[in-house]
Amino acid sequence: MASIDEIRKARLEKLEKLRARGIDPFPAATGQTISNSEAINRFTELEDGEPVVLAGRILSTRAQGKVIFLDFDDGTGRFQALLKKGDPTPESDFGLLEECFDTGDFIELTGSLFLTKREEKSILVEGLKMLSKSLLPLPEKWHGLQDTEERFRKRYLDILSNPETKALFIKKAKFWDVTRNFLKREGFLEVETPTLEVTTGGAEARPFITHHNDFDMDVYLRISIGELWQKRLMAAGFPKTFEIGRAYRNEGSSPEHLQEFTNMEFYWGYADYKMGMELVKKLYREIAREVFGTTKFTTRGHYFDLDDEWNEIDYAEEIKRQTGIDVISASEDEMKSKLDELSVKYEGINKERLTDSLWKHCRKNISGPAFLINHPTLVGPLAKLNPGGKTVQMFQPIIAGSEVGRGYSELNDPIDQKERFEAQQRLIDAGDEEAMMPDWEFVEMLEYGMPPTCGFGFGERFFAFLVDKPLRETQLFPLMRPKQD
Repeated sequence: MASIDEIRKARLEKLEKLRARGIDPFPAATGQTISNSEAINRFTELEDGEPVVLAGRILSTRAQGKVIFLDFDDGTGRFQALLKKGDPTPESDFGLLEECFDTGDFIELTGSLFLTKREEKSILVEGLKMLSKSLLPLPEKWHGLQDTEERFRKRYLDILSNPETKALFIKKAKFWDVTRNFLKREGFLEVETPTLEVTTGGAEARPFITHHNDFDMDVYLRISIGELWQKRLMAAGFPKTFEIGRAYRNEGSSPEHLQEFTNMEFYWGYADYKMGMELVKKLYREIAREVFGTTKFTTRGHYFDLDDEWNEIDYAEEIKRQTGIDVISASEDEMKSKLDELSVKYEGINKERLTDSLWKHCRKNISGPAFLINHPTLVGPLAKLNPGGKTVQMFQPIIAGSEVGRGYSELNDPIDQKERFEAQQRLIDAGDEEAMMPDWEFVEMLEYGMPPTCGFGFGERFFAFLVDKPLRETQLFPLMRPKQD
């Protein structure tokens, strides 16, 4: 079996042979008149009619006597071509097929559509043109790329050789289309907010830092989809806004977390978290039906049906039920002791992180669908307080043992917001790199006034859960370390 270097050398020789014949192996234009999918769908109309011009990448070739069959794909569909050796003449460009064309090449084919004896839709080729000469071979037909890192690094080959991978990303595009269409139908205005920020508001995460040369200052890549900006728009008089975009968090990777990902956030003036829960339930069910054709899923060993009743789970009560710890009143030492007893790894630098670690241990036992509510104030610094002041009006959809979204009755009391930002600043000063950066100009906006508002966000992690794959698997081009020679 020839090595990659030997194959490349042989193809380079074919490339030069084409050029020696005056044939450009990489022309800028093609005369394609219809796509492969059109040829398939309109076949009866076009059969035995005027010549058509198709194009695509050669996926396979097979010779049978004086006949050569080609399978080629233009991205819209796969089609078959039949060529007769020596037709029109052995000396023509057509005659270079066996000599210079290879699997992987992009070609243009002119001819008439017909049905073979096996009733396969085909084109009888009368003219052939090289569109792009490939120098490296495609993955082996039946096995494709097997190494996971190689699949991510050469995603273009993974998609080309694996129909399931291609279908996954078509489905993901529909996932966001359904989300966008749903929100627009509900009266939300799509907006764009900054991705470079002076402070990273709207979430608790370690940001990426970069330098703005013109202003000569450090700025941050956003960690939320414009939460504090969209709330400014509530104050500006837009009652409903949303944005779908990229967020960046300089944190560790896991099957559920990556440093760069797509999220959606909406903000709904004159609404509270209970109204938001009903809208989110409706949105999630529509995504399931429109994208997947079902509301029933099995993910990470959990079965759930989004059409079922969504239970409401009290944050502190659920942790107490599972562990015996009341996170509202327990001391840090009590929480650490319980985490050690449960063999849960944690970074216990403050009560907020310890509380979060206990919850993450408990959530894995919940299949959903459910809404997690009544979070401790410490873990919801942007949410309105519930009566009593110890919990906030926050909600998170839960499926398959994890949260797949987060929403609040947004805090619009500037005095309360200032105090909570000050509490977050104390966490930062104590070394918590994930605490929320205060945004004092946002507090100033609240002093001008913001209506009661429900905000909610979810990301592509929800999609990853519905297809039961690690988040990295559902990204077209996940970040990779540079390849070492």
